[in-house]
Amino acid sequence: MLRRLIRHLEDMMAATRFIRSAGAFAVLTLLLLLSGMIAGVWVFRSLRGVMILGGIWGSLPYLLLRLRLISGRLRTRLEFLPAVEIFYQQLCLTHRPNIRLVLDDAVSGGRLLYPIKPVFEQLNRSLSAGAGSTEDALRIFSLELGHVWADYFANMLRMALQEGADITVSLKELITDMRRAQLYDQKARNRLLEIRLASFSPLLFLALFIGINLKLNYENTMRAYFMEAEGRNMLLHALLLQFGSFLMGIYLSMKRM
Repeated sequence: MLRRLIRHLEDMMAATRFIRSAGAFAVLTLLLLLSGMIAGVWVFRSLRGVMILGGIWGSLPYLLLRLRLISGRLRTRLEFLPAVEIFYQQLCLTHRPNIRLVLDDAVSGGRLLYPIKPVFEQLNRSLSAGAGSTEDALRIFSLELGHVWADYFANMLRMALQEGADITVSLKELITDMRRAQLYDQKARNRLLEIRLASFSPLLFLALFIGINLKLNYENTMRAYFMEAEGRNMLLHALLLQFGSFLMGIYLSMKRM
């Protein structure tokens, strides 16, 4: 179980290119957890506040990885088809192609554009330099892109690398299917944007409501929300509900990919 968790974190860090080691990630998580617990004692002065605030702060590094992964997937989603077309053209131009060499030529040819280029560059480095196994490289590639087309493409590369299969026909069919799905893909991006906006809207309304009350009556608002136990508990529950809404937004974004 622990080994699977560590591998999952390492895959996430490799896919997002954020935080280089599981040890650094663990230290950062522990520091934020302790900071959240201390803040819970200082602000809410209750065991519930310590647990909730500590849990929220301690989960921030992992949530940041998830957010960076979702953001990267949104940026690269529409650029994946042109990248696969470039790879396919290079494959057709090569007689008895070596998939590693074809990938290297496609990457070094200067036709791949940002933001999809770093994804293929990392795959090329992992496959050519022996940085981990082929399976690890393809798994991270699929995780970073996060859609079914990337899974199909990775499976084709796996067959070509491990079994020497000719994937030219399958790759052409994949490109045809992806072209047909482009309109739906744009609609999916719009739904993901709506989900992300909805996740943050309750926090904005809460801040606006408290800000208006502070403007109208500063002393009574400070006493009601921050000095009395009932007010602090209300803010704690609002923070917990907002965090739950945020988690739901992340979950729905991952499901929509």
